[in-house]
Amino acid sequence: MTRVGVMLPRDLPVDEVLDYARRADDLGFDELWVVEDLGFRGGIAQAGAVLAATSRIVVGIGILPAGARNAAFAAMELATLAQLFPGRLIAGIGHGMPDWMRQTGAWPKSPLTLLEEYTIAVRTLLRGEPGPAAGRYVQVEGVIIGEKPSVAPPVVLGVRGPKSIAVAGRVSDGVLLAEPAAPPYVEASIGRLGSSSLEVITYDAAVVGADGQAARDLVRPGLAWIGEPDWAPHLAPMPFADDLARHRQASSGPEEFAATMPDAWVGELSLAGTPDEVRARIAARHGAGATSVVMIPAEPARLGALERLAQVVPR
Repeated sequence: MTRVGVMLPRDLPVDEVLDYARRADDLGFDELWVVEDLGFRGGIAQAGAVLAATSRIVVGIGILPAGARNAAFAAMELATLAQLFPGRLIAGIGHGMPDWMRQTGAWPKSPLTLLEEYTIAVRTLLRGEPGPAAGRYVQVEGVIIGEKPSVAPPVVLGVRGPKSIAVAGRVSDGVLLAEPAAPPYVEASIGRLGSSSLEVITYDAAVVGADGQAARDLVRPGLAWIGEPDWAPHLAPMPFADDLARHRQASSGPEEFAATMPDAWVGELSLAGTPDEVRARIAARHGAGATSVVMIPAEPARLGALERLAQVVPR
């Protein structure tokens, strides 16, 4: 089943968080994703509050950095949420942003090894089984978290590169692809997963409005950084990848890069436009194999933006 979700903005004023979550639930979004970025709010705390404030919507955590928490204690937290709100949680795990993780002393020598060990351990513990044999980084052998949820939440990996996506295919329930996640990148990622039966969740900056050009102009700041090296896996499958790289080199900085990008590229790399245009973009991502397409609000008009995005949610 294909799904449409929305992200809870990380900088949303705290007194608007629960109202935003309730409105997303009422508007029919399938999922609401909370983020855990250093300097903002904790992912597990947000998920618990949002789950308690809503009645139907599935809440995703995207993502919990593997180096930030002991695997057993992370599994306990996730199991508690899954017990209290069965079937309404998706747990995203990833490397975390390297600069943030280094800043906190939590960046390992082998991020791939940590991620694989951590994911295996968390999923094992969530099933109520004893922790797996100790590895290089994760040592929870024989641990039993005790409280086993009746429905173990899916654990997906928020990763972007080929090697990390291959790990996701081996040890997780799927992948969470950061923005931009255009159909060619979705297809390439599924090929690296090695399975078409896993979850493939995508993020994309989104603006919906009556004037498609105006909506795409509003989304441009959300694309300012995609020319940087970290985003190469997202862009390599695009037919205009070489032209985009040249455009980035010719630009004085991220702002100019985004402001002068051709409108056609903006459309391909976002979910911005009229309701019909955005529905078509969402359908193309589902057609490429995405199981869930998550919209990242790219304009600051909080609840108003949420209402406009909801125009594309299937009724």
